[in-house]
This record gives sequence, structure tokens and C-alpha cells, in this order.
Amino acid sequence: MTVEGVHLLEQLQTPALVVARGQVRFANSAALGLLGAHIVGQDVRIAIRDPKAVAAILSDSGGTAQVTGLSTGGSVWEVDCRVLSPTERLVSLYDLSERVSVAKSHADFVANASHELRTPLANVLGYVETLMNPKAGGDEGVRNRFLGTIRHEAQRMQALIADLMSLSRIEAVKHEVPSDRIDLVALAHEVAGEFRNGGQVTVTANCADAVIAGDRGQLSQVLRNLIDNSRKYGKPDGTVTVSVEAAKTGWVLVSVRDEGDGIPPEHLPRITERFYRADTSRSRAAGGTGLGLSIVKHIVERHRGRFDIESRSGQGTVASMMLPLRTEG
Repeated sequence: MTVEGVHLLEQLQTPALVVARGQVRFANSAALGLLGAHIVGQDVRIAIRDPKAVAAILSDSGGTAQVTGLSTGGSVWEVDCRVLSPTERLVSLYDLSERVSVAKSHADFVANASHELRTPLANVLGYVETLMNPKAGGDEGVRNRFLGTIRHEAQRMQALIADLMSLSRIEAVKHEVPSDRIDLVALAHEVAGEFRNGGQVTVTANCADAVIAGDRGQLSQVLRNLIDNSRKYGKPDGTVTVSVEAAKTGWVLVSVRDEGDGIPPEHLPRITERFYRADTSRSRAAGGTGLGLSIVKHIVERHRGRFDIESRSGQGTVASMMLPLRTEG
């Protein structure tokens, strides 16, 4: 390896090694940061403890191999070896962790969505086939009960498809910062007014208005989802409190509090994951799709804010979002 070649490799952000006769003769700063300074002069089989990667590096023609756990336990790297001479190899290391994680996330999402749709669809088909039987179809009581179930399952699929479409639209614009002038105090009163039956929804505020730059439709959806959740999982006919608090620090805190049983602490870290449910049977019985809080989190992040859930068993749940106030002028 020439001095010019070494200088060029040192400028790369990609970890790179020069291996000669099975030993690491050079490692650029990125490689030293990844594997440690001790690797220079070390046998490559010790520096990179992966049989497939070592086989590619020591082969006459070079090659590639995937290595897991090279930097952290869950990391995935591609080791690419190019032959420079009969005794020298150039080894480049490419971090595939994010790409693999995104691919797995997409695969899990499709699998979960398929499962969530397959279950109600199977119920619909089963009841339809039963109704087609003259004996069952001729009993008006059985027919009405089965038709009610079919209607419920169809509405469940409709809600899931609506949430899937909503999540897709949100992700499509997640890098676009919304800019409409939105008063969160007025919006909270407006959305709370939509919930007139099945429990009281009250709004409190420490200010006359709290103006932010936002997307009115999406923020309405956030408040609607959070209030709806609080009503579903709070005490029957209990009070749901929406509070808006503007701070001198330039942020506004919007919280939705219920008086329900709360969420067990082991579920809180995953509660905003797609299709994750703390209580599967209760969520489905209440008509939940498992996407509501994921949608909320995506919308809040698009608004450059922070979403958080606090809950204690028997003391209810508080879902809150912190958003930056609009800077006028």
C-alpha cells in the first residue's frame, strides 16, 4: 500500500483495513474507532472473529460476508474484501444495521397488518357461510345475531384500513414541517365538544391561547385519539381532563388524563409500537386497531415535539405531548 493510498483511506468515513499475509498492517481512524487501536499488527482472525468474514479475507479472490455483533450486539455489518496483490487485501466494513432494521420493521408491519385483517375476515366468512345454511338462516334470532357480528367485524376491518391509510399519509409527509397557525386552546375545546355522550370531557388552560405552527387535521386527530382512548379505558362515565399549559420556556404541554385502572409498567416502553396492546382482548372488544398511539407519536414527532405516557395501576393514565410555541414575526 502506497503512502498516497494510506492517506486516501484515512479520509474515508467507512472503516477500512489493509491486511497483509493474514495480519492487519493498517487501519484508518474509522476502523480503529470501531474495532480498537490494538488491531494493528494483529492476526485478522483475532481482529475479526467471524469465520465467514475471515474466509473471504484470506481467500485468493476476496469476497463479501455479513457479520453480526461487530460493534454492538444487534449490529449487522458487511465485510468486503478486495485483492490488492497476492499478499495484500483491502477490507472495507459497511454498517447495514439500519437497513436491516428497517427491512425487519416493514416485514413485521406487513405480517401484523395481515394478521389483524385475517382474523375479522375469517369471522365474517364463517358467519356468512352459516347464514347460507337454510336451517340457521331461517331462524330470525340467529340471523340477526350473526348479522350483528358480521357488521362489527366489518367495521373493525374498516377502522384498521382507515388507520393504516392515515399512518401511511403521516409517514409520507413526516419530513415536512407544518406551518399553519393553530391555537391549541381553541382546538382542545373544539375536539372535546365532539364527545358529548358516555362521560364528561373537560378542558382546562393556564392561558387564553397557545399558538403553534402545525397541521390542524393531524393535531385534531391526536386529541381525538387520546380522548377516545381515555374514554374507552377510563372509568365508565368518568371524567377525562384535557389540559393546555403554556410555559415561558417557549413550549406548550397538552395532557389528556383519565381515571381508569392505569397501564401496568411493563407495557409502557412498548405502548406506542404498531399493533402493540397492553390488554389484547379489551382493546379489540373496545374497537381498538392497535395503531392509535403509533399514529399519535408520528404526528407529534412531525411537529418536532415529544410524546409521553405516564400511568400507575389504579391511578389512571396521563398522555401528553410537548410542542414548541409559534415564534411570531
